[in-house]
Amino acid sequence: MNDYFTKSRWFDRLLTSIQYVIPQQGLSRLVFKITRLALGPLTYWFIRGFIKLYQVDMNSAQFPEVSHYTTFNQFFTRALKPTVRPLSKQAEIISPVDGEISQIGHIERGQLLQAKNHFFQLEDLLATQADIVTRFKAGLFCTLYLSPRDYHRVHMPVTGQLTDMVYVPGRLFSVNQRTSRVVPNLFARNERVICLFTTAVGPMALILVGALLVGSIETVWAGVITPNYLSQVQRWHYPTTSAPVLSQGTELGRFNMGSTVILLFNANQISWLSEIRVTHKLLMGQSLARCLP
Repeated sequence: MNDYFTKSRWFDRLLTSIQYVIPQQGLSRLVFKITRLALGPLTYWFIRGFIKLYQVDMNSAQFPEVSHYTTFNQFFTRALKPTVRPLSKQAEIISPVDGEISQIGHIERGQLLQAKNHFFQLEDLLATQADIVTRFKAGLFCTLYLSPRDYHRVHMPVTGQLTDMVYVPGRLFSVNQRTSRVVPNLFARNERVICLFTTAVGPMALILVGALLVGSIETVWAGVITPNYLSQVQRWHYPTTSAPVLSQGTELGRFNMGSTVILLFNANQISWLSEIRVTHKLLMGQSLARCLP
């Protein structure tokens, strides 16, 4: 058994090692451009191949016909039928995405669990924004991975008012289970957009983490945030008088190609549902957490 795990880790490192040397940003920007080209029959052929390869459920799409999508990005960020993702009425906090629970739990000693025996620092994840770090240093976290077959729009887990958005430049490693096991500080190294909200259950951070071939990340209030050609952290503050208030289940943003969402909450306000476990698959709108009395 030990030989098996040793070989498995070696294989994971081998497959991941190429990501250290390839031009991650350049490839992702190329994908950004290609996926927005209207190539007619070639676009339709590629979409059909993608649907078959990843077994994408088009029955839930608002427009199930491939011919509706003039570019691959339109297909990848497709809307769903309004009836296929009803919001749970039994929990106060819902899943913001269709995705798999990669990790979930408490932030302990300022650390989040990335994979078994692998941790990363909250301070690094939040780009040393001290005021935000203080709010969540003893909080809860949930990491949700979106596979290529998933719906790639991100929605509000609970009603909240936007206060800040932070863009953090970084690498663009893949964010699947393999890279989570072998790339140190993966989510604190990748490019990301941190969205901070005030809610009825205290502060909430929703972090959209970029990944290899993720053409861009965008939000409903600011449009496309990445790719960003600057190499510095940028922060926007939204005054209470003009900041948008987004209701639970409202679209917040989207990934143009797949990636990961990390949620942060105050541990004194909510509790993750006991049945939610690592590798648990959730659909947007399903129950994720409850409020504490």
